[in-house]
Amino acid sequence: MIKRRSFLLGASALTLAQLASGCSPGSQVSLRVLVLQDSLPVQLLDEFRKQSKQKITLDFAPEKQLQDLFSRLEIWKEQGHEPGVKPRFSLPWARSKTPVIADLVTLGDYWLAKAIREQLIEPLNPDKLTQWKHLPPLWKNLVKRNSEGELKPDKEGVIWGAPYRWGSTVIAYRRDQFEAEGWKLPSDWSDLWNPELRRRISLLDQPREVIGLTLKTLKESYNTQDLDQVASLEEKLLALHKQVKFYSSDNYLEPLLLGDTSVAVGWSTDIAPFLPHDRRISAVVPRSGTALWADLWVKPAEAANSSAAEIEHQWIDFCWKPQQAREISLLSMAASPMFPEFNPGEIERLLVPRGDVLENSEFLEPLPPSTVEQYQQLWLKIRHCTSYSPGTCKLS
Repeated sequence: MIKRRSFLLGASALTLAQLASGCSPGSQVSLRVLVLQDSLPVQLLDEFRKQSKQKITLDFAPEKQLQDLFSRLEIWKEQGHEPGVKPRFSLPWARSKTPVIADLVTLGDYWLAKAIREQLIEPLNPDKLTQWKHLPPLWKNLVKRNSEGELKPDKEGVIWGAPYRWGSTVIAYRRDQFEAEGWKLPSDWSDLWNPELRRRISLLDQPREVIGLTLKTLKESYNTQDLDQVASLEEKLLALHKQVKFYSSDNYLEPLLLGDTSVAVGWSTDIAPFLPHDRRISAVVPRSGTALWADLWVKPAEAANSSAAEIEHQWIDFCWKPQQAREISLLSMAASPMFPEFNPGEIERLLVPRGDVLENSEFLEPLPPSTVEQYQQLWLKIRHCTSYSPGTCKLS
């Protein structure tokens, strides 16, 4: 994992990234990108610079969390709306005394609808993206939205982002413990309810993820809009809650590695790096389908008049080319949406859902505010429930 991360654009790679940009006084245009840390191979910067037909300066700065990237967009927009004030939120890598705004930013698809509604980003022009026509419909439909951020996979939809990598929610488990105890190896979400796993599971602290996988076991969608219409959902969730020893969205793997839990539900990019290095750990994409996520390039609204527009489109296209798509996939442990050709072992290592599993998987779509509240209230109820009988939950 250390070797893999040394090739990625992370906090320690910032200086290397600046060196790779080929900065020179004669550079004609700059491309400033705020990118999710460890989501991009650093060598892509030098490759892009070398294939460019003009002199360019590439300034790429990493940010640790997707939430922090979204917050940057909010700050830029807020400052831009102050009367007579030009946005002046400096990027962390800027060497100039004049604060600048990124031309492109990584954004998780989960935040896309909110970014559109709050007018934090500008649409992209697919006519300027030569590789757009090769992008599979799944990814085109993900970023086609109306002005409210609602999915519009038809001609009415505007293109609000460019996916450059994606992953899924998977089940990791301690193969050594399962084999020693003679337990059936997990293959689907329903296995989380097996009696031998009572108090042996670490789960994400995410209502949409946990309620979603429970809906999936009941043959419902992750994006169900009326939970009251799903029979036995509450009872099923409580039964899962009794299986859980630990909830966390950041440290869910530690109990698994220490042997305190036997199963962890988490994101493929967190889990995949451990598989080649720790033979005790195995992972599986649930065969009934799972939640998908994607990292996108988006254009901040406050950078709409940027002089780097042509280079922005070239960069997005570059990330979609076969060689670069493969590099992103194998080094960032998240597959490119351009589906580069993988060997069977690489597919397994990347935890890439394919075929029927992919068809049965879903992105977490934006839900109406009333439905979001319904998910949150059910989540809080289950988390604080100490005893249950049908229709009644005693709260702690």
